[in-house]
Amino acid sequence: MIDLHTHTLFSDGELLPAELIRRAAVAGYTALAITDHVDLSNLDFIVPRIIESARVYGAAWGIQVVPGVELTHIPPVQIAAAAQRARQLGARILVCHGETLVEPVAPGTNAAALAADIDILSHPGLIGEDEVRLAAARGICLEITTRRGHSLANGHVAQLARKHGAKLVVNNDAHGPGDLVSPDLARKVAKGAGLTDEDYDQCLRNSAALVEKALK
Repeated sequence: MIDLHTHTLFSDGELLPAELIRRAAVAGYTALAITDHVDLSNLDFIVPRIIESARVYGAAWGIQVVPGVELTHIPPVQIAAAAQRARQLGARILVCHGETLVEPVAPGTNAAALAADIDILSHPGLIGEDEVRLAAARGICLEITTRRGHSLANGHVAQLARKHGAKLVVNNDAHGPGDLVSPDLARKVAKGAGLTDEDYDQCLRNSAALVEKALK
């Protein structure tokens, strides 16, 4: 199991990085990305601390940990610059908070994110077909999420991704201990969105490829 979308006390998560990583390791996860919420105001503070946490606690608990961020509620015109700054600071996985149905994300966020240097568009809500085609063309993964609320549009995302050949990943968007779901439940959530077992296995391969690229 790989989860490329998690949060710690550095943003709105419940756990210190050491505990998040330890719990993921005990739950059988092989890799984890810490992607705390950032905008242009806190990138300089958050990214170095996530990098250090990944270095120290990943080795200690025997799990691959990738330092990343989730660009969150950033005005669409600022997303590209924020992504560039995050890369400069050393973030290895870039997630952008998509137009979920349950938060007032600015219209145009999905499109701006997919035009920027990101790896994953998280919980993109009722994403349009043109945007899904752009994700496919640029190799950006769309997220199927196990998180309540954000998961309401999973079926829509899965359907359009399969239609247009966009890559998918399955993430928890973990904020607390109970959010680190088992591999069995993650597979069931994916199947509930209309994916087959083969589709889910491809999601795992997509996540593994992102980890490999990030840790080169």
